[in-house]
Amino acid sequence: MTLMDTGVADAYPTRIPGNPELLDRTDPTVWGAASDGPIDAATLASHDAKGYSIVEGLLSPAEVQAYWQELVRLSADPALNADERVIREKQSRGVRSIFDVHRLSEIIDELVRDPRVLDRARQILGSDVYLHQTRVNYMPGFKGAGFYWHSDFETWHAEDGMPSPRAVSCSIALTDNYPFNGGLMVMPGSQRTFIQCAGETPEDNYKNSLKEQKTGVPSEDHVTAMAAEHGIDQFTGQAGSALFFDSNILHGSGNNITPYPRSNIFLVFNSVENALLQPFAAGKPRPDFIAGRDFTPLRR
Repeated sequence: MTLMDTGVADAYPTRIPGNPELLDRTDPTVWGAASDGPIDAATLASHDAKGYSIVEGLLSPAEVQAYWQELVRLSADPALNADERVIREKQSRGVRSIFDVHRLSEIIDELVRDPRVLDRARQILGSDVYLHQTRVNYMPGFKGAGFYWHSDFETWHAEDGMPSPRAVSCSIALTDNYPFNGGLMVMPGSQRTFIQCAGETPEDNYKNSLKEQKTGVPSEDHVTAMAAEHGIDQFTGQAGSALFFDSNILHGSGNNITPYPRSNIFLVFNSVENALLQPFAAGKPRPDFIAGRDFTPLRR
C-alpha cells in the first residue's frame, strides 16, 4: 500500500516502474446478501467465487429488437459524427463504441433504472449505486476488432481515481453470442488478484486506449500464470442474456471474422461509497462521458 500525493492510501498501486507484481485483493467481490435483492444465495456464492454471473433471458425478444433498433439509430445519427463520445475502429473507421449512451437514448436511460438490472447491481455491491460509465459496443461481422486481456478496475483506478474494485459491469447481449464471433472471455476467480501494470500513463491516453489499449495491460507472463490457475470461460448465449461481472476480473475478446455481428449494451455501476477521487496514476481525470462524477444514487 502506498500514499498518493494527497495522502490517500493506495491499496492497488499500478503503472509502476520496474517489475509489476500480482497483489492479493483486499476487498470483497460480493458486498450484499441473498436477502438484499433478486439474486439467490447459490448464484450469489457462485458470483463471489467466479467473479461473474449470467442471467438468461433478462430481456424479452421484443425488448431486444427495440434496443437493437436504437443501436442502429445511434450509429447512423449524423449529429454524432464528430461527437467525442463516438469511438471508431482504428482500421475500418466503423463505429466501435458510443459512450454516455444513457444521455443519448431515452430507452437506455430507462434500462439503467430497470429493477432487473439496478436491483442486482445494488445487491452485489451492498449499497446504493451510481453510473460510472455507459456505452454500446458494436462488433460487426468480418471487421469487429477484439479487446486484449485487461482488468477494467486497473484503468478505472489509475485514470479515473476509483479507490477500490467495488463496481460491477452489466453486459446485455443484443445479438446471439457464439464461441466463434468474438465472444467475451473471462478468467473465473481472477478478480481476487490485482495485476499491476508497468509504465506511465500518456497524456489523454483515452483517445487511443478506447480504440486499442496498450497502457494498463498485463504482461504475457501474468496472463499465462492467471490462465494456468483459473482457466478461461466464455460468455455465450442468446440475445437478451446478461453478464454481470466484477470490475477486476481479467477478460478480453478476439476479433470477429464471422458474418455474425456481436453487439451489446454495457452498464457500469459503482457503489456510492466508492466515489471517484483524483487519478491514482494519471495526470488528470478522464472526461465525464467515460467516468461519471455525478455520484447521485440511481432510483427506479
